[in-house]
Amino acid sequence: MLYKLNVSLEDRSYSINIGYDTLKDTGKILVNEGIKGNCLVIADSNTSIFYNELKLSLDENSINSTLTVVDAGESSKSLSKLEKLYSNCIEAKLDRHSFIIALGGGVIGDLAGYVSATYLRGINFIQIPTSLLAMVDSAVGGKTGVNLDEGKNLVGAFHQPKLVLSDLKTLKSLPEREFIAGMAEVIKYGIIYDKNLFSKIEESFNEINVREENSSLLAEIIGRCCEIKAEIVSKDEKENDLRAILNFGHTVGHAIENKSGYSSSMIHGEAISIGMVFAAEVSCICLGLSMVDVNRIKKILCNIGLPIRNTSLMWEELKEVINIDKKTVNGKAHFVLAKDIGEVSIGNVVDNEILENTWNKINE
Repeated sequence: MLYKLNVSLEDRSYSINIGYDTLKDTGKILVNEGIKGNCLVIADSNTSIFYNELKLSLDENSINSTLTVVDAGESSKSLSKLEKLYSNCIEAKLDRHSFIIALGGGVIGDLAGYVSATYLRGINFIQIPTSLLAMVDSAVGGKTGVNLDEGKNLVGAFHQPKLVLSDLKTLKSLPEREFIAGMAEVIKYGIIYDKNLFSKIEESFNEINVREENSSLLAEIIGRCCEIKAEIVSKDEKENDLRAILNFGHTVGHAIENKSGYSSSMIHGEAISIGMVFAAEVSCICLGLSMVDVNRIKKILCNIGLPIRNTSLMWEELKEVINIDKKTVNGKAHFVLAKDIGEVSIGNVVDNEILENTWNKINE
């Protein structure tokens, strides 16, 4: 393993293992961690290609597995898909000593995690993230859930995995657009927590996007993001205060996804990129973030190939979704805003006129 990190949560603690070409060792790692029994592997139509190698490793270690495949994309995070997966659990004869493996990106992790949180009132699950976004963010921390027509992740639970196994080799099959979208979450960590990480990405993106075994910089960046996420989650598992900083750019980003119909026209990282530009501009007005830093944020996103505006949506459309967002309290949306690159503030209530004017400004 290149990196092994720990998420410290008393009896819910677990390790994050980051390596290259480690999928073939999954069965042995699980047995060494005391994880046994039969399992259901949930993958999507893109990530199911990894199942044969995974199954061989599980078989070699006497772990019986069944594969179920859902359509790729955010639309699979639905109540109707959830019901079908519960039926798959029954067909696979899962009991309370069984476990679920999430083999895929953020959608699969959220969906499989929520199935495991609720089936038989909770069984174990393992995260095997195969996208950059999942490796650095969604696979760590135990947030699981599905979407409703009205908004993203409105039904869910905190349910920590027993283990996170990230095989960087799986990123070689990741489409360029998905890799770039995952970089939005990487950049977010720099903005909210680590200005040195932000500077490193500014200087070295072309080197980061080298998905080979000898790409030490990519492994280092993923490791640092996981280290930050683990530190935050260990201090605030259920988002009572500190963990809320991870929502930088997500209030507006999630609303954009919703109004885009959770379609491939606007995938998660792209929406978050626009949301971060919006949050940076509001931060300039409300917290005094310098225009130099606002422009640095815009520039790094543009240079990587991420969008920084969406001219097809009006503020009133987004506001309608934001009003029922999980981050809205007593009818008031709470925004994470930046004081500086590397430092943010939570719980900011901002006048709607400022929000609307800022949205109009970034879309001029």
